Amino acid sequence: MGLLDALMGNASEVSIEEIQEQLAPMLADNESVSTAYRLVRDLIVFTTARIVLIDKQGLSGRKVNYHSIPYKSITQFSVETAGHFDMDSELRVWVSGQDGPVTIELNKKAAAGVQHTLANRLFG
Repeated sequence: MGLLDALMGNASEVSIEEIQEQLAPMLADNESVSTAYRLVRDLIVFTTARIVLIDKQGLSGRKVNYHSIPYKSITQFSVETAGHFDMDSELRVWVSGQDGPVTIELNKKAAAGVQHTLANRLFG
């Protein structure tokens, strides 16, 4: 979760308060941030209603793409954990109406938290 993970493109957990404040204008009235992970400049945010994938584009990062995936649209997910020589884990989320999964690289420690959050939101 240090510099090496950032350079490898692996996600690490970030402050919920910081992300809640940043996303306040785009969240629904009763929606709040549960967990958030940073992937270099990009973010994976789990709210009470959806997953928000935030992709900062360009050199300045001023252009931002917000991809919302409501939990009710998720048909399945998988988390591939890292092995001894692997430094990263992989999250795959299948969304109804799409052919292939949305794939996100995570670090070893984030994988368990992401899996727990998704399980609670989908089955809890």
